[in-house]
Amino acid sequence: MTIKEKALQQHKEWAGKLEITARARVTNSEELSVAYTPGVAEPCLAIQKDYDLSFSLTRRWNTVAVITDGTAVLGLGDIGPEAGMPVMEGKCVLFKEFAGVDAFPLCLRTKDVDELVRTIYLLSGSFGGINLEDISAPRCFEVEQRLKELCDIPVFHDDQHGTAIVVGAALINALKLVDKPIRQVRCVINGAGSAGIAIARHLMRLGVQDLILCDRSGILCRNEPYDNPAHNTMAACTNAACLTGDLQEAMKGADVFIGVSAPHVVTSDMIAGMADKPIVFPMANPVPEIEPEEAKTAGAYVVGTGRSDHPNQINNVLAFPGIFRGALDVRARDINDAMKLAASLAIASLVGEEELSPEYILPKAFDPRVGETVAAAVAQAARESGVARI
Repeated sequence: MTIKEKALQQHKEWAGKLEITARARVTNSEELSVAYTPGVAEPCLAIQKDYDLSFSLTRRWNTVAVITDGTAVLGLGDIGPEAGMPVMEGKCVLFKEFAGVDAFPLCLRTKDVDELVRTIYLLSGSFGGINLEDISAPRCFEVEQRLKELCDIPVFHDDQHGTAIVVGAALINALKLVDKPIRQVRCVINGAGSAGIAIARHLMRLGVQDLILCDRSGILCRNEPYDNPAHNTMAACTNAACLTGDLQEAMKGADVFIGVSAPHVVTSDMIAGMADKPIVFPMANPVPEIEPEEAKTAGAYVVGTGRSDHPNQINNVLAFPGIFRGALDVRARDINDAMKLAASLAIASLVGEEELSPEYILPKAFDPRVGETVAAAVAQAARESGVARI
């Protein structure tokens, strides 16, 4: 039985990966009166007087909505909200297993940005955080930004920021191995969608100064107009040398390659043309931009992919459970840049200098230290940056 066949069979047996379990016991009339009417009126009135009690008197403090419109599900594309439900359920399971966060899947039947924003905002009072998932670019940028302005709880598009945070952690440790300061490396990112743009922004906050972003048409350059407003924005703050050309041209002499694009778009010759001890993160899934073995043969010193069957899996599960755990623990109003940077540094710190190697630059997904370490760092950054309520 293949993994695809096994997954389909198991999903039929599960009939859903989630269920609701009651925390309050209702086995007699007194318990009924306390949990429901008439006793429940008291916490209702208390919340009416003090909005913040909605976190301490309900499960809101530990609850996240995982929301999609089904337009960019995995590598499957626009398959619709109902077809995206198995992924959203799976994401909710990861929240619970890795950070003890209660998460609920919400799959919305609209692609309209205004409807998405309005619907999610109207639902936000029931949750302590919003995890946006699998919403196609460039719409995802506007949806997230508008919700962050409207909502008083964290709104986090994991396809963007979760990916960027783990890539940042991987790069921090890979650069230690090749003994290159982050401010002196040249980094090329192929794929200028939601993940690629978020990675670029995050790496620049970490200190990368020489960064080139490529899409299907080649290198983004500030002298060129683009239909996508996000591309115009990124072209203005990257590629300071105004290089032009294709991906092969961009990779000449580069220290770092990061791929969030398409299978097998990178060749051995491109790797061979990079700087000494190149760092290569081909993360297209399930087929990377270049196979890890081929990249190593061509001279790559450190290789990381999005796959679990190769060393150095760059996996979002290292980030989002702990990030939301930390944000919820301090009732943060936002997940800001300081918290994202703290998460990258926390993940990177879990691989000690003595164990760091080209085959081990990130902690394993099941390392029990990850969630709590990331949560603590994120909570502290939230307090220091002024977005924590407690």
